Amino acid sequence: MTVQSYAAEVEQIVLPAVRDLGDGFQVRRALPSMHRRMVGPFIFLDSFGPVAFQAGEGLDTRPHPHIGLATLTYLINGEILHRDSEGYVQPIRPGEVNVMTAGRGIVHSERSSDTTRASGGTVFGFQSWVALPTNQEETSPGFQHANASELPQMEGEGINLRLIAGSLHGRTAPTRTYSDLFNADVSLDNGARLRIDAEHIERAVYVISGEIEVAGQTGSFGKDRLVVFKPGAEIVLRAVDAARLMLLGGEPLPEKRYIYWNFVSSRRERIEQAAQDWRDRQFPGVPGETEFIPLPDTPPFRLK
Repeated sequence: MTVQSYAAEVEQIVLPAVRDLGDGFQVRRALPSMHRRMVGPFIFLDSFGPVAFQAGEGLDTRPHPHIGLATLTYLINGEILHRDSEGYVQPIRPGEVNVMTAGRGIVHSERSSDTTRASGGTVFGFQSWVALPTNQEETSPGFQHANASELPQMEGEGINLRLIAGSLHGRTAPTRTYSDLFNADVSLDNGARLRIDAEHIERAVYVISGEIEVAGQTGSFGKDRLVVFKPGAEIVLRAVDAARLMLLGGEPLPEKRYIYWNFVSSRRERIEQAAQDWRDRQFPGVPGETEFIPLPDTPPFRLK
């Protein structure tokens, strides 16, 4: 659900839809929504967890394909083990980020590690999809992992900011990007203020916890709200109480994008071909994985 805000600098407020991915594992999906399809090149944004697993339980996202995008996976708590058809096997832990470039096609799974499954635990984080520019949609698939210590961190005046991807406030993350964007994890002390300059055309903030205000405006925005700001507006956020935020945005891509299931492309026929390839088992497999997820019945649709 999306509602119009009364704050002059705010364009939209997106209330994420809750989706069950199976076995009770729920995500809050802020993008795409019925009224907001993208923010910059970000075409998909899920907040998952915190989910607690008992001993013997765990996350099991079975092998599934992607084209035309790059995934950004960032963990706040827990551990997830990534495996893909290019042969990469990589655990991701709190403060770390996985960048998987799908390009012309990749298949991956995301599961709890054997250690986590044996003892139980909690998982909490974000996954976003970044649509690739048209000249990179068919690039070679690949994978990159960045440890927390590799990501630029800015601290001071009640602000702790970790830059996950792209560029912000004169700093650039080492994670691979294909267009102008930014993505950051920010913690604010009670009363702390954060300026989000208009260096990027489209900007948004997802409130992970706590509550924030836009300086100079009435009203506030609480947990699990995606607040999209107007291009060019000068934005200063103030934490009503201690707050944690996910910042994202960038330059919108010039072409429309189609999205169907896990496929993204500027060409509808490319998605239809990818869907047929998946039906025909033409995608490469993930070493050591044998499960198969059939295509959903919903048809492709174009993002506005």
